[in-house]
Amino acid sequence: MRDKRIVIAAVTAVAALVVCIVIGCVLDSGREVSVPSAEAVPMSRYWTSDSVAAGALRAYVSKVTDPADAENFIPVEDRIAVFDMDGTLTCETYYTYYDTMMFIEYCLKDHPDSVSAELKEVAASINPEYKAGEELARNFARAYAGMTVEEFSDYVVSFGQRYTSSFNNMRYIDGFYLPMVELVKYLYDNGFTIYVISGTERTTTRAIVANSPISDYVTPDHVIGTDFEVKVKGYEDVSSNMDFKYADGDDLVLSGGFIQKNLNANKSIYIEREIGKRPVLAFGNSGSDTSMMNYAIDSRNPYPSMAFMIIADDNVREWGTQDWDTKSADYAAMGYVPVSMRDDFAMIYPENITKADVQYVAVDADDTYQEAA
Repeated sequence: MRDKRIVIAAVTAVAALVVCIVIGCVLDSGREVSVPSAEAVPMSRYWTSDSVAAGALRAYVSKVTDPADAENFIPVEDRIAVFDMDGTLTCETYYTYYDTMMFIEYCLKDHPDSVSAELKEVAASINPEYKAGEELARNFARAYAGMTVEEFSDYVVSFGQRYTSSFNNMRYIDGFYLPMVELVKYLYDNGFTIYVISGTERTTTRAIVANSPISDYVTPDHVIGTDFEVKVKGYEDVSSNMDFKYADGDDLVLSGGFIQKNLNANKSIYIEREIGKRPVLAFGNSGSDTSMMNYAIDSRNPYPSMAFMIIADDNVREWGTQDWDTKSADYAAMGYVPVSMRDDFAMIYPENITKADVQYVAVDADDTYQEAA
């Protein structure tokens, strides 16, 4: 009997030591540890109970965070998860992207006297059939030329307080998908470092994320986006930044120049350049995210990895148009786990936010916009 008690005590001590080691690793990273209840089912509030995608992620996280599973365990410092933003974490159907709606209103409502006739024409021509690409992003950069980085960030934040006409009771900043916010927190609580890898411009993305429900889980230095050129004010026309020095009181301003659009293969390149490690989890919603997702699940990844593709197939609570059967089969064949907004998301937005009668209302420069009180 005494020998049995000794064995039990030894096993208990070893288990406690393992827990302490894991918690110590997380604390060393500067993060508090969340210890969920043994009865709690992670991601059960906003995900449907029979969601295959949610179940697959839970199984993955359980496996790679278990120190006893030597084959699959991933050290905390290598638990990197990357997320696209528009359409993956947040709404992109009001009626288009946050940054595009902001450009339209900046040119046609807020500052029509400070932008060129060409830019106003571009803004007025944007409709549901337009294609977002590098040339449009170059026009975005031109529109905000002369603003300091702080002024531009403040404008992004203030724009987020305006209400979209594509949904009832929704400000632009309210568009984060509740299930994805829950998922981000779940990963964060399990020692994952979260990065947002967006095709939206970097300062814009930082301002959106910093004022969103995921702000506690994503720091500004973990936001990677499209880059506009930034110069020191007064030196905008100097060809090389090596020819002068920043001095106390100098301002950094948007020059109107454009550097690079963070889509397709550029997402993988930015990840390598700025993170320096291959992600083990990737989440996207379109073809422009597949390079990032393929980079994560590449056969040369030393750790188990997964990629999840959000499919916009809900046309009741959202403006979804994608066909689940076709899209899910295509993405599964590419090695991704398909996620149905219709079937996997128990809720998309808070209950007071509902789909409007029409998605697209042309912006009229004479209209007034509604802001939150």
